[in-house]
Amino acid sequence: MAVTGAASGPGALLTQRLAESEEVKQVLAIDERRGEVTEAQWHVLDVRDPAIAEKLRGADVVVHLAVDLDLGTDPAARTAYNVRGTQTVLTAAAAAGVRRVVLCTSAMVYGALPDNAVPLAEDAELRATAEATGVGDLLEIERLGERAPRAHPGLNVTVVRPALLVGGTDTALTRYFESPRLLVVAGSRPTWQFCHMDDLVGALEYAALEKVEGELAVGCEGWLEQEEVEELSGIRRMELPSAVALGAASRLHRLGLTPSPAGDLAYTMHPWAVSGSRLHAAGWRPCWTNEEVLAELLEEVAGRHTVAGRRLGRKDATTLGAAGATVALVGTAAIVRRARKARRRA
Repeated sequence: MAVTGAASGPGALLTQRLAESEEVKQVLAIDERRGEVTEAQWHVLDVRDPAIAEKLRGADVVVHLAVDLDLGTDPAARTAYNVRGTQTVLTAAAAAGVRRVVLCTSAMVYGALPDNAVPLAEDAELRATAEATGVGDLLEIERLGERAPRAHPGLNVTVVRPALLVGGTDTALTRYFESPRLLVVAGSRPTWQFCHMDDLVGALEYAALEKVEGELAVGCEGWLEQEEVEELSGIRRMELPSAVALGAASRLHRLGLTPSPAGDLAYTMHPWAVSGSRLHAAGWRPCWTNEEVLAELLEEVAGRHTVAGRRLGRKDATTLGAAGATVALVGTAAIVRRARKARRRA
């Protein structure tokens, strides 16, 4: 059994769990630095290095978790790492005689659209676009995984797609809950389904131990409506017309004032909850409820202040308040835009 990205995040948790499992003889841990799981055999290298093929020899299954979705990473560098890394791991796994590769993307690949079924079946069409943070990379990883068995007969590829992941994560969607007010786009119908990191690791373990295969969605049972989220969180809403919200988000991102492109807003507007039926049929069950995960998320982000995806200092957030902070950001974008136009005319 091999795990890439084994030194941190879900990779570290899965490596520890597999190392403790009586069903696993040996765990090969691969990352650019050595992690803390002493029971694993460590190989320190970049997953884009073709030498990884030699390190994978003897492994039956590879769980590829060396994927960078950090908001602070340069998008071009992030895509180059994610796509090339996945290509290399799939090719190396086939060359090393590995029979299964487990990839981890996100339920975001289904897309958040107003006509989505609730919940989405796991074989639903992937209708996401590359407009949200990292989703273009995840779609390409999915395409690579789909093509790999045709290029390498005998190689099985399983894909795990978690709902909104919580547990030591920092994403555009977790930052939504750091705002003094929850932005609600008028006329939208969001559904909130979470996935705790513990449950993701449990699902990955199921896939690694070959208890289930194919495209797997993982998350809490059911979902929460926006009104339930507001009631449970105690955070009041701030409702904006669609054109205003999307236009402001687009301008702020284009001017470099926020890390999140406008495409991220769709996942707070439209449903993208998933059924998780294949894992359930195999006997897996989530240990966390949506209500419990939301409570943990709110505890994690307590003391952080974010507006439109941009972190503010405590003093700024206290002084401006929710609506004031949003107006300030939109106003800043307008000022910068006017200044640029003035420079071009000069």
